[in-house]
Amino acid sequence: MRMHLNRQGVVRLDLSINNYSKEKKMIQKKERIAYVNGEYVPESQAKISVFDHGLLYGDGVYDTLCVWKGYIFKLEAHIDRLFRSIHAFKIEMPLDKNGLRDVMIRVIKENGETNQYLKCVVTRGLGLRPLLTPIDCKTTVIVFSAPDIWLWAGSQPEKPQTAIITNIRRIPSQCLDAKVKNLNYANFVLAKMESMDAGVDQGIMLDIHGFVNECPGYNLFIVKAGNLYTPPAENILVGVTRESVFEIAQEQGRKVVEERMTSSDLYNADEVFLSSTAGGIIPIVQVDKRSIGSGEPGSITLKIHSAYMKMLNEGVHGTKFI
Repeated sequence: MRMHLNRQGVVRLDLSINNYSKEKKMIQKKERIAYVNGEYVPESQAKISVFDHGLLYGDGVYDTLCVWKGYIFKLEAHIDRLFRSIHAFKIEMPLDKNGLRDVMIRVIKENGETNQYLKCVVTRGLGLRPLLTPIDCKTTVIVFSAPDIWLWAGSQPEKPQTAIITNIRRIPSQCLDAKVKNLNYANFVLAKMESMDAGVDQGIMLDIHGFVNECPGYNLFIVKAGNLYTPPAENILVGVTRESVFEIAQEQGRKVVEERMTSSDLYNADEVFLSSTAGGIIPIVQVDKRSIGSGEPGSITLKIHSAYMKMLNEGVHGTKFI
């Protein structure tokens, strides 16, 4: 129901069913819950200081998890990686692993859906002064979830993606250890923008030596003669889903080789695919306008995708929360 004033200043009530239904849904919609520094609050109240080190300097770490069919996929592996990142950044974490696990599970339960995207952000927090020097900072911990927001429709392998090799290079581990999942994502954002400007889905980044590295948010694999090849772990973020691909390949009797690869290796691969928590297994059928293999998702990519979805659907490595 809406009230309107006509030209004579008389109130007119809009009782149309459509408007009433829309407004009723808006009223009934439950606001999602987030955890911020010890409190569970509606998303509209989930706030931190503008002087937080995470905002001012990208001084923080995070991790992202997949909640599927009522299971949190590889919860312990994600928590372990997050705590390794926290330790590497010398951030004082106010929660231990069990405490953080309890917070994550409560946020998921509060928000209800059986499929969710879950993220935990830990920053150095708020200091005495908004300066680079981290004096007496109080750590910020944020946990939130959203309905599943897969970046590729996992049930639609007929919708593969295209890519370019970007001009933006991956920051080398000599400067900032790639194994730490941190908030310094500016080069990833620029690489993503470059791929968007080129009209493709993904941007494949090289390292400073010109070898294939990873995509923003994804690890990369190529398939050649039935085996998998992927860049070595020294200068990539070692993804939890990447580790799942290793596990699946072993079960399927496939060899996985970690070695440096060139752009030519990409162009001449039988298949190329990406892996990530928010995307699953994503086939790439074109790189720099060169078709990969047949130009369609390859059979091995689809088998690995199917095995990964089976893991999720059956709760393998999952922590049940409902």
